[in-house]
Amino acid sequence: MAVAAQQAAHFVGMPEGYLPLAEATLYLAMAPKSNSTIRAYGAARQDVLDTLHEPVPLHLRNAVTGLGKAMGFGAGYRYAHDEAGGVAEQQYLPDRLAGRMYYEPGERGAEAAIAVRLAEIRRRLRGE
Repeated sequence: MAVAAQQAAHFVGMPEGYLPLAEATLYLAMAPKSNSTIRAYGAARQDVLDTLHEPVPLHLRNAVTGLGKAMGFGAGYRYAHDEAGGVAEQQYLPDRLAGRMYYEPGERGAEAAIAVRLAEIRRRLRGE
């Protein structure tokens, strides 16, 4: 939105260029606000720093060599796009972080719809 407004102002020029800037300002000022993303990022980043040397689960490793294949790299990997609903039930984090959830959507704006979808995905993964 901000980039489009800047480009429109640049294209139209002043003095009329203030109109797309004013419209974008009002749109962004009135948009629902959330800090869910930055909270999730902060928690995930801290976990990365705390577990830098934790091994990646074997099924997520790319078996590009015979040795990797022999060690079980990629064995049992499930491609999410081939799964019902585009969600594969498998562990993506190191064992120490298994089950950790970072993003918890709020109840405002588009996050309300995301919360419904995420709850459904989590229910499905729990086998409910």
